[in-house]
Amino acid sequence: MPPPSLVMQTVYAELLERCASAAFGESFPANGAFVPKTIKGRRYWYFQLPSHKGRAQQYVGPETPDLLERIALHKDRRDDERERRVLVSTLVRSFGLPRPIPDVGDIVAALAKAGIFRLRGVLVGTVAYQTYSAMLGVRLPSPILQTNDIDIAQFKNVSVAIEDQTPPVLDILKEVDKTFRAVPHVGGESGVTTYAAKSGLRVEFLTPNEGPNTDRPQRLPVFQTDAQPLRFLDYLIYEPQPAVVLHEAGIYVHVPAPERYAVHKLIVSRRRREGAAKSDKDLQQAGALIEALAQKRPHELKSAWTEAIQRGHKWRQLILEGLTQVGAQSRDLMLKVADERRSMLPGIDLTFTNPPPHYDFSRDVVTFVGQALQNPVHCEISREALDDYFGADGHDRKGRIEKFLENRSKIEGIARTKYLFWPIEEPGRILIRTGEVQKLLKERDKATSPDS
Repeated sequence: MPPPSLVMQTVYAELLERCASAAFGESFPANGAFVPKTIKGRRYWYFQLPSHKGRAQQYVGPETPDLLERIALHKDRRDDERERRVLVSTLVRSFGLPRPIPDVGDIVAALAKAGIFRLRGVLVGTVAYQTYSAMLGVRLPSPILQTNDIDIAQFKNVSVAIEDQTPPVLDILKEVDKTFRAVPHVGGESGVTTYAAKSGLRVEFLTPNEGPNTDRPQRLPVFQTDAQPLRFLDYLIYEPQPAVVLHEAGIYVHVPAPERYAVHKLIVSRRRREGAAKSDKDLQQAGALIEALAQKRPHELKSAWTEAIQRGHKWRQLILEGLTQVGAQSRDLMLKVADERRSMLPGIDLTFTNPPPHYDFSRDVVTFVGQALQNPVHCEISREALDDYFGADGHDRKGRIEKFLENRSKIEGIARTKYLFWPIEEPGRILIRTGEVQKLLKERDKATSPDS
């Protein structure tokens, strides 16, 4: 029998395909025609409908093999809502995957039906994070999955270029909840970027701040709303991925690539103004995704890390500061995937407070514990290393412990060198082997010499 994660991903893949087809069919009725248009050397597709005002066109998207296939099959597709509901129920009940609270799901569904995601809007924030469990075939920690906030992002230049529009955002929201109102901008600027309901639901529109720093709302004409400009958002929403929000029969949306989401959360955790709670949630989401991606998508995670870390000093500073705040397991997995050393992290060191060592018969090693960034680090030195370099040859367990204590300062020094400057082998743990001792001693001595 296939493992549960494989079954889960198979069910999700079918749901994603069915929701994509259903969303495509709902957007473009059978009495219209698809027409191509070349803009600046790239081919785009539009859907043309008869209209009393002439022939109206809806934006479909840039030409891709997948889009061409959907166009070819458009008239052959039939709605399969019941089957999609069964798939959603299977993922939620059988695999314990998260679904949004019903009110949030209803709002996201209304935004999708109005064309927000067809017109290249990207769902970001915790509602997007909820989709990653199914996408990656893992169960992400539940305490960091729920929210009353819905965040939609779009590049301003995309919004200007698309020759199509949704209804005004407030009109869409009021169809679901008549208590929705426009929220005045916090900076006193004209324009509306946030909408709130009496229930506490909030919908906010965002756009990358790619020019001079500004808090002034930017117009997104395709959505007939303004958006809050944010730094670092361009990295997050570049090349988003299709996903399904597990609400009713499934909602087809676009979300950031999970590896970009993880790295972006490291950055924004250091820039939060709202207080510790949201920063902690950022770090928890980043850590959970890093651990999942290190197993599921290590190459994509490394690529996202490398791109971000190479964007400049400020990017590097924020990412590394954020990484020091996640759990030791997540931190070491990220550095291991990226082939980085722990020494790059600000403020990191491996220190020892002389706790008693122990002999582990099962592994034939002496174990001792250090600390780095307020987390324990489990250190080990093999019996062979003690025999060959620290005079323990021929000694019993008690004698090897005594030889360790006699050479404790030197052994802890080489442990520190390996922990900080050598490639990561196992998160939160290091083993000193006999073949490594001579090189580690030289590196330790070089690092501690007055001329170094």
